[in-house]
Amino acid sequence: MVTFQILHQDPNTKARRGLLITKHGQVETPAFMPIGTAGAVKGITPQQLKETGANIILANTYHLMLRPGVDVVENLGGLHKFMAWDRPILTDSGGYQIFSLSPLTKVDNDGVEFTSHIDGAKIHLDAETAIKIQNRLAADIIMCLDQCTPFPADQRQLKEAVERTIHWARHCKQAHTNSNQLLFAIVQGGINLQLRTRCASELINLGFDGYAIGGLSVGEGHDNMIQTVTHTTQLLPQDLPRYLMGAGTAADIIAAVRAGIDMFDCVLPTRNGRNAFAFTENGSVRMRNNAHIEDGNPIEVGCDCYCCKNFSRATIRHFFNCGEMLGPILVSLHNLRFYQKLMAKIRLTLENDDFDAWAAEQLKKYRSFDTAKN
Repeated sequence: MVTFQILHQDPNTKARRGLLITKHGQVETPAFMPIGTAGAVKGITPQQLKETGANIILANTYHLMLRPGVDVVENLGGLHKFMAWDRPILTDSGGYQIFSLSPLTKVDNDGVEFTSHIDGAKIHLDAETAIKIQNRLAADIIMCLDQCTPFPADQRQLKEAVERTIHWARHCKQAHTNSNQLLFAIVQGGINLQLRTRCASELINLGFDGYAIGGLSVGEGHDNMIQTVTHTTQLLPQDLPRYLMGAGTAADIIAAVRAGIDMFDCVLPTRNGRNAFAFTENGSVRMRNNAHIEDGNPIEVGCDCYCCKNFSRATIRHFFNCGEMLGPILVSLHNLRFYQKLMAKIRLTLENDDFDAWAAEQLKKYRSFDTAKN
């Protein structure tokens, strides 16, 4: 069964316009996935999420395993019903938590032992368990267990993580039993291109439904990230989806699409939204600033999101300063819509063969914003 179609290839770059086909619907790529770690995108209802343009979201195996537990989700009808989301869902395997919760973990080839950040209980997660849990959660796309390394990491640490990621991927494929789910493997190796090559080669030989690039956006910087992405995407199958995990600035996304990436996820839209930090075409805006005390304009003039159509900067600033929970919700909604408009613009320029020139202009613009901050 065909699960991914390339609809258009940009003539000047590696960028492509595609269609990812899952049990719960089709996803137009390049696509951005909002993160609903524990079964919800923070502060946002599923209906509001749909109105931002989101067509696929991400949930996390490790967190759902701890609370409410896979038995609860399964008995309530699976993750889609649990989340009240009838569109595609991707579940991460818990591999990123090996990195993010590293003080609470012990890792070896048999898996990882977590000390629960909730109650201190010891929890063992191996490749087979990660897949069995995801099979039962019944997401549309599931991920192999992998080991994400910090930056910087020494050669021994990187090589160990790559070999472990390959070893776990082999066991994940053997354990996968739900034919309704696509199983993606994750290429690791830090910014070491030789290790990226080895990891990609071994995973391709095993054969998966798609391939992700993990272990980036952990402090290596934009240039190192894009160099690694450019190298790695050239190694991956042309006819399968490619997913860059955790990278989320506009510049990162545009440059990675240029290199051939199809899928993205990141916490930035909602995390920054909760912290009064709004994304706009003209750079970021800090909504707590005194400049907005009497500003009757929306966050972004011309934006069609619910926030911008109904609330002024002055009102939003007031909500944050008095602790009103509507403030974080509104800026999160705006940021989520900003990201979906960015992806829609990327897809449109690809269809019109305008992507290369547009991307160059946008990257120059966003880099100038970064320079201004420094």
